[in-house]
Formats: sequence, structure tokens, C-alpha cells
Amino acid sequence: MNGAIGHLKTITKHHDYVCRYCFRAGLYRQGLLHDLSKLSPTEFLVGAKYFQGTRSPNNAEREDKGYSESWMHHKGRNKHHYEYWLDYTADPNTPHGMAGAQMPRRYVAEMIFDRVSASRVYLGDAYTDQDPLRYFLRSRDRCWFINDVTKRQMEFLLRMWAEKGEDHTIRYIRYVFLGGKNRWR
Repeated sequence: MNGAIGHLKTITKHHDYVCRYCFRAGLYRQGLLHDLSKLSPTEFLVGAKYFQGTRSPNNAEREDKGYSESWMHHKGRNKHHYEYWLDYTADPNTPHGMAGAQMPRRYVAEMIFDRVSASRVYLGDAYTDQDPLRYFLRSRDRCWFINDVTKRQMEFLLRMWAEKGEDHTIRYIRYVFLGGKNRWR
């Protein structure tokens, strides 16, 4: 029971952060609907079982079973994860025959808010604005399946968050990144 309560508190706190960031960026619907699949039995029961409070329960499930059914369910239903955008490619020169499609900007923005919020929740008082960028940089080169444009956008926005802070980056996302200026094509 403690795992269920702790997990519910964690996902609620995470949702609140993402929702506030999305609202500030003008993404009201995305903020309200963010990660609702975490309340489904497939995801919630795993989260309660593997809850630790300091990292994603999906990692513990993966260590225990060799895969995370909860994560596979989650990434297939939430467009703010770049894994959602992985598809077969017609390009015969692409390794593995799979490639990441370019994510729409509104989902890139939500992904940034998701990563920042996860860092804030799991790191607590130790969180700094540099943590989401550090986390991204640790895995960036292993993620061959992220679309190159999406990867550049992620790094650009996470660097901005690390160097110029939350307020500046959210204003940039709202008025420039989502505001129609086509910097990335």
C-alpha cells in the first residue's frame, strides 16, 4: 500500500510541474492530459510495485524482468516521448531499418517540461537547472533513433534552461519556438 500512495504522490507532483510549465507556454490541453496513462492499471500497478521515490519504477521493473511492460505501454501512448516517434524507414541505408520521425514542436516542448519535472521530483532539493541537460548528455550518443532535428532542438532548449533559466526558456518556447519562427528546418 505504501508503494501505491508514494507512487500516486510522485506522479501527481510530476503532473503538477508539467501542467504548470505547459500552461505558461500556452499548451493548456497538453498540460491537463500529460501522462494520464500512468493511472491505467498497466502502468500504475507496476509503479506501485516498484516504487522507490528516487527514480522511475520502470527502471526497477526492467532490472527485475529484463524489460518494462509499463514503459512500453507508456511510450506508445504519449507523444512527448521520442520513442513514440520511432518507425520503419524506407531508407535502405538506415541502420536497423528504423528511424525517429521529427517530433512536432508542441511535443518537443512538453518533453522538455517532462524531463525538467522528472529531475525536480526525483532530485528534490538537490535539483539545479543544469540537471536535465546533464541527464540528456549522458544518453544522447546512445540514442541513434532520435531524429537529428529533434535531438538538436532538445539539446538547444535544455542548454538554454541550464544557462538562462526557467523563465527565459519558457518565454522562448512560447513566443519563438512555438510562435511560428522556423529556426529548425
